[in-house]
Amino acid sequence: MTVYPITDLGDFGADCYIIPTPENNAVLIDAPCSAEIISKKLDSLGLNLKKILLTHGHCDHIEALGGLSEKYGCEVYISAEDSAMLTDPRLCLASYFGTDFTPFYGAKPLGSEVVLDGVALKVIPTPGHSAGSVCYLADGCIFTGDTLFAGSVGRTDLGGSFSELMNSVAKLIRLGKNYVIYPGHGGASDLDAELMYNPYLEELRRRL
Repeated sequence: MTVYPITDLGDFGADCYIIPTPENNAVLIDAPCSAEIISKKLDSLGLNLKKILLTHGHCDHIEALGGLSEKYGCEVYISAEDSAMLTDPRLCLASYFGTDFTPFYGAKPLGSEVVLDGVALKVIPTPGHSAGSVCYLADGCIFTGDTLFAGSVGRTDLGGSFSELMNSVAKLIRLGKNYVIYPGHGGASDLDAELMYNPYLEELRRRL
């Protein structure tokens, strides 16, 4: 599967990922600022954005929703647990960080899988960073959002749970394959490297 990363967007340095389909449509994982940068990349690839899959609802991953949905008429998916973040600046932490916020209405709830033109992404619930954080698994890779980074994990001091986060990371490790990970911030890695070297997974290494 081809993946086109767009990295280090906005003040939070967020990443998003374009996944093309054989019909020249595209899925986008997360929608950080800016819609202009993301749409330029899509247009340069000759892709029509059909679906946006959110890993969670924090402000730094949803800023481009309005502009992209207006331009492409695409569907937006988010977990039921995080859906209220799209319309509430307090819940998505925009008020906390003092960032611009435009509410987004009409997102669809996630099921167990999202499919576009035969490209299937399995939804893996991974609470911890937020109550409704999810990862997406497809064809040898996992889009981990703010659950697992290269050398780190997502923060849990803003309404999350570190114990839940560690259980979620353990769930990814127990998939039993060395998946490439594409996180919500920073560069790509893989599960074996994180289990071996990530300092936050020391206890998990002892348990597994």
